[in-house]
Amino acid sequence: MTYLSPGEYLPHDAPMMLLESVKDVTEERAVCCVSVNAQSVLAPFLNADGDLPGWYALELMAQTVGVWSGWHRQQEGQAHIALGMVLGARELICAEGRFMAGTTLTITITLLMQDARFGSFECTITAGDATLATGRVNTFQPSAEELTSLFNQGSRT
Repeated sequence: MTYLSPGEYLPHDAPMMLLESVKDVTEERAVCCVSVNAQSVLAPFLNADGDLPGWYALELMAQTVGVWSGWHRQQEGQAHIALGMVLGARELICAEGRFMAGTTLTITITLLMQDARFGSFECTITAGDATLATGRVNTFQPSAEELTSLFNQGSRT
C-alpha cells in the first residue's frame, strides 16, 4: 500500500514535522521513518556531533501515533486533521541518550488500548536490528470545545 507523507496526517508544519515517511499503517500499528543527518527534517535539532538528543524519542513516538490516528480518520472519511495530546509516557527509555548521526530511525507504535478519547500505545525506535528506545505513550483526543477553551485561556485579561 502507498501512504501519503506524514504531514498529510498530522497538524504539524516545519520545523516541527519530525517524520519523513510512513511505511505501514494497520488497525493496531503504524511504522514511520526518519534519517538522522544534516539533510533530513531533523537537521535543526541535531547537536554539534550530528546526533539527535534522546529526549526527541517522545515526540517521534507521539507523531507516529498521530499518523496512525490521522490515517484512520481519513479511512473513515474525516477530511480534517485533529489535534491530539500526549498525556504522558511510561517507562520511556532511550538507552544511549541520543540517536547517532547517519542512522535511519524506524518508529513503530502498537495500540494497547483505546476508547473514544484516550489511547495507549507501546512504542519502539529501532535502527536496523538495534532497539534504541522504548516506551508507552498515553494520548487524549480533546473535543473542539476543550481546544477552544484551552487556547483562549491566555487571551483573557
